[in-house]
Amino acid sequence: MFLYSLLSRIRGEVSTEELVRRGLIVGKGFKRLNQVIIDDSHAWLITIGDNVTLAPRVHIIVHDASTKDYLGYTKIGRVTIGNRVFVGAESVILPGVTIGSDVIIGANSTVTHDIPDGMVAVGSPARVICTTEEYINKERGRMKSSPVYGVDYTMRGNITEEKKREQKTALANGIIGYVD
Repeated sequence: MFLYSLLSRIRGEVSTEELVRRGLIVGKGFKRLNQVIIDDSHAWLITIGDNVTLAPRVHIIVHDASTKDYLGYTKIGRVTIGNRVFVGAESVILPGVTIGSDVIIGANSTVTHDIPDGMVAVGSPARVICTTEEYINKERGRMKSSPVYGVDYTMRGNITEEKKREQKTALANGIIGYVD
């Protein structure tokens, strides 16, 4: 933990613990993956619920300085994220946005407006494409005819070179699989 904290400071990242000291509210089971930027200048305006995952390079921004030169003021707004939310890699959440519970935000999305509970949203700007339930049911159906792998097919499960080759072959030509 100390090494991770030191590396974050060298990169100029502010730790979750420091953001909480500044007023950020986070629930249980919060996962902040690599290089996530949470606006440290107004951390007290951000509330994140339980079991939220922010994938690599997600940005949560609660201030927008585009108005500073013209108005003399910077826009600010709260960001609220509900429970059981996944925000895909390289997504940006802008000021004044509320993301409901049971929401999936696709990778590279820009969330400019509220996303209701139980929805999947993608794009720039992000738009709702289906309910979370519809998406999960579709993926559950795909699993029936797709390769499914246990933890032994991951780095945390000490995957062998043989299993890497097997997985690479099975997932050729755009085949999608699932891993524990």
